[in-house]
Amino acid sequence: MLKFMASYILKRLLLMVPTLIGVMLVTFVVTQFVPGGPVEQLISQLEGGVDGGEVSSSTSGLYQGNKGLDQEQIDKLNALYGFDKPAYQRFYDMMLRYVQFDLGDSYFHNKSVMDLMISKLPVSISLGVWSFVLVYLTCIPLGIKKAVRDGTKFDVITSTIILIGYAIPGFVLGVAMLVLLGGGSFFDVFPLKGLTSDNWDELPWYQQITDYLWHMVLPIIASTVGSFAVLTMLTKNSFLEEIRKQYVLTARAKGLDESTVLYRHVFRNAMIPIITGFPGAFIAAFFTGSLLIETIFSLDGLGLLSYESILKRDYPVVLGSLFFYTILGLFAKLLADISYVLIDPRIQFDSVDR
Repeated sequence: MLKFMASYILKRLLLMVPTLIGVMLVTFVVTQFVPGGPVEQLISQLEGGVDGGEVSSSTSGLYQGNKGLDQEQIDKLNALYGFDKPAYQRFYDMMLRYVQFDLGDSYFHNKSVMDLMISKLPVSISLGVWSFVLVYLTCIPLGIKKAVRDGTKFDVITSTIILIGYAIPGFVLGVAMLVLLGGGSFFDVFPLKGLTSDNWDELPWYQQITDYLWHMVLPIIASTVGSFAVLTMLTKNSFLEEIRKQYVLTARAKGLDESTVLYRHVFRNAMIPIITGFPGAFIAAFFTGSLLIETIFSLDGLGLLSYESILKRDYPVVLGSLFFYTILGLFAKLLADISYVLIDPRIQFDSVDR
């Protein structure tokens, strides 16, 4: 078992290398053909006299008012952003830095990409982790209950409610809740924006916790309501499939009560598809952000950072964050496969490997 596991993990780790290179190469090639790159944007700003004709220290001496920029100055800008080198050389240098976990520096934020991502993590972690916990703690018990009471009024009503929630976009629900409960046209119950209040540092610790949780209520509801349907129905269908199998009939025939049959015999097998998706969902919860939710509730997280980086053609942030997310995604998939084999003894690493 350990031999096959080690062999399987080693092969998967080796396969991650070409996969990661392929993802980065495709994205890098696409960025080379996108118009309005960082150099073009800076040239437009310099020729337009942005900010009263003043520019940052990194480009001092380049601005010529409305006279435009000559080729020598444009070459200096290309050298500043590294575009004076051939594309293959830039890609090689970028990947060489990335394997040392140096994601480079942002063109527009005057920060390293890693520091920039870390500064945005509190918002994304808050949204992701609380959403993850709420969804799993709600959907799994609800899905089990629906499977046990399949076809009853409870099953029909709960299915209707979660499907309605699934059909409502999160950003629409967010706007509606702000209007109703965020001091819009009706009730001023929850704060409008931010992760904490402006005077958060002055509050005692217990009020800081309350203030933080109070700020998270509306964003968490808006980001999770649409997620209930998928996991709930997956749990229900998985339990229904197991309940109808022969070993359940045998357990009942032996005189075991329904609770014992359900939680001692059915539960482990039925939870396999849910648990195997747990590693990926848990890691994604930390590093994914919802652009619209963050925008509506004025939360400066990774979702907003990614969107602004694409608009500004901030390639170090775009490619650096993609590199980081891709590694996490590949390891999450590996953990999911390993957990599947460990949970289900019928699956062996040697069969998975083939």
